Amino acid sequence: MDDVTFSVGRGESYALVGESGCGKTTLARLGLALIRPTSGRVRFAGADVHRMRPRELSVFRRRVQLVFQDPAGALDPRQRVRSAVEEPLILHGKGPPRRRLEQVARLLELVGLGAEEGRRLPHQLSGGQRQRVVIARALALDPDLLFLDEPVSSLDVSVRAQILNLLRRIRKERGLGLVIISHDLGVVRHVADRVGVMHAGRLVEEGPVGEVLTSPAHPYTRALLEAVPVPDPGARRPPPAQPPPEPVDPARGPSRGCLYASLCPRAQGRCLSRRPPLRPRPAPAGAPPLHGAGPGPLHLVACHHPER
Repeated sequence: MDDVTFSVGRGESYALVGESGCGKTTLARLGLALIRPTSGRVRFAGADVHRMRPRELSVFRRRVQLVFQDPAGALDPRQRVRSAVEEPLILHGKGPPRRRLEQVARLLELVGLGAEEGRRLPHQLSGGQRQRVVIARALALDPDLLFLDEPVSSLDVSVRAQILNLLRRIRKERGLGLVIISHDLGVVRHVADRVGVMHAGRLVEEGPVGEVLTSPAHPYTRALLEAVPVPDPGARRPPPAQPPPEPVDPARGPSRGCLYASLCPRAQGRCLSRRPPLRPRPAPAGAPPLHGAGPGPLHLVACHHPER
């Protein structure tokens, strides 16, 4: 990770996309205070999470929760569903047993499960039902921010839409902030307000999801979009303008320049010698500035030769 900065507001959905190994999950672990940064700070509600006292950190753990990528691995195979959902309430001392069980019933109902599913073990549920249980458990402490690591990657296509619609509904009803880690651009388009594109541990593009995925400014973002298959046997698309993205080891890339330069067909001399900062996307030649004069998030790009 190198020089990565982003923020998520209350009720906002922010997605991090990129190939495997680009740093998405590491960034989430930093945001959850599971690991410490070698430099820089992680702030929540204005406070540095790595300088919190134990009591403050306990409150932070309650207000920020995680939905794991593999729901089967996130659940104890010997623990019944209602006990799994109740566990965070017990650990944080939330109410007497009867009140906790009532809360568990409400949470299961919220995610579309009933009392029958609450009595089952994880192996007796479908993949989609297990993911609903994990989401219910993450919501048990009424968090303000939810990290979701590839929340639907292990599910069938028909079940994915149900889970994504569930997340959108819960976010709207609860004013919940979401940070979604995904390599699936379709998922990102469906649930995110803003998106950050990561490559080799750095943000290379960030902005409103519709604008970034419809009119990308960075060559790497365009390559990711061109790699998405078209579900139409009769469709023909022109050959990609550049090779599909491949993992790049930052330690083997240019020491001072852009880490994507070795794969970019538009790279020039300064791309190899000077690393581009993340800055507002330039407007087309002769056009007024696209951003900065009015409300709304900026479309940022780290490229010496961005597409206008």
